[in-house]
Amino acid sequence: MSPDTLQTPPPRRLRLVGIIAAIVVLAVVVAGVATRAYDSRELREWTDAQSVPTVNVVTPEGGQGGGDLNLPGRLQAYARAPIFARTSGYLKYWKADIGQKVKAGELLAEIETPDLDQQLLQAKADLASARANEALAQTTAKRWQGMRDSDSVSKQEVDEKVGDYDAKHALAQAAQANLERIEALKGFAKLVAPFDGVVTARETDVGALINAGGGGQELFVVSDVRKLRMYVNVPQNYAPSIKQGATVKLAVPEYPGQTFTGTVESSSSAINAASGTTLVQVSVDNADGRLLPGGYASVTFDLPANAALLRVPASALVFDNSGLRVAVVDGQDKVKFKEVTIARDFGKTVQLGSGLAAGDRLIESPPDGLADGDTVRINPPKKTEGEQAKKAEGDHAKA
Repeated sequence: MSPDTLQTPPPRRLRLVGIIAAIVVLAVVVAGVATRAYDSRELREWTDAQSVPTVNVVTPEGGQGGGDLNLPGRLQAYARAPIFARTSGYLKYWKADIGQKVKAGELLAEIETPDLDQQLLQAKADLASARANEALAQTTAKRWQGMRDSDSVSKQEVDEKVGDYDAKHALAQAAQANLERIEALKGFAKLVAPFDGVVTARETDVGALINAGGGGQELFVVSDVRKLRMYVNVPQNYAPSIKQGATVKLAVPEYPGQTFTGTVESSSSAINAASGTTLVQVSVDNADGRLLPGGYASVTFDLPANAALLRVPASALVFDNSGLRVAVVDGQDKVKFKEVTIARDFGKTVQLGSGLAAGDRLIESPPDGLADGDTVRINPPKKTEGEQAKKAEGDHAKA
């Protein structure tokens, strides 16, 4: 066999090599196409996944509305009576100074009334004159009536005498009433306490000119401080929660760290349109006299819990052209917006008065562009600090 014959491969081998090469090329092409199809599918799935927003959901906290409501106010005497003069004159003397306890009817001061004394003397003289004229007219009328029986005088003359007596009797009664009026004014020369209490103000002194009437200056102020009252302006949101008879706590600056108790006595049962509040009256027992009328006090109301009130994060609120809303996720992970109202703002959280149910899944921070009916992906709930610490202890034990 020649050398040329040995170096030339037979046709069968060439065909086999060609087939193998074709298979390899075809495998490479198929693998490339499959890889590109798989990558395209993954890209499409990733793109679709990225188009679905991922959100965190929270559940509203129910049973809200309880807690404390602190409001300012001023303590007042339960009964306070400014004492004015009902008669003019000069202050003769006073017997009660500020801080002095007085009983009902106890003398506080006396006014010297020289002008009224003269009017009293004149009224007595007028009454005596009127009574004398009345007695004379009565005697004359009786005599003329007796003479009429004997036909000595006419009936007209008798009627005139009787009418004169009636007029003189009326004048005597008027003089009597005038005397009693002046005596009553004279009685007001003595200023007395209207009830048991404490003299909280004295605005006069001996020799001061006293002008009668409420338009003048008050001379004394008597206050009943055994019990105090306090008027508190309660916001409209909390007005239904303040019940008559409820116990409240009070704190005053002069006794730091101490609290006093009071009772809600009544409310105005109306909302002031200017302030949006209702006026509530609180009574405070002050038998020991520690609290002072006119002082500032902070009153704390214990508000009952309300199942209708829910607390949610402030970041869950959406305010746009449609108003104040929140986004919730239903069982099919679809978004639905609900209109809500805020009952109380706590800063990071808010208390909702309406629009949300206790079992709703609320989107914590709704992304921009989210609309009703959109599908969302929900992140798994975050582990609390306690759960994270427990997991760390478990990992450490395994190690």
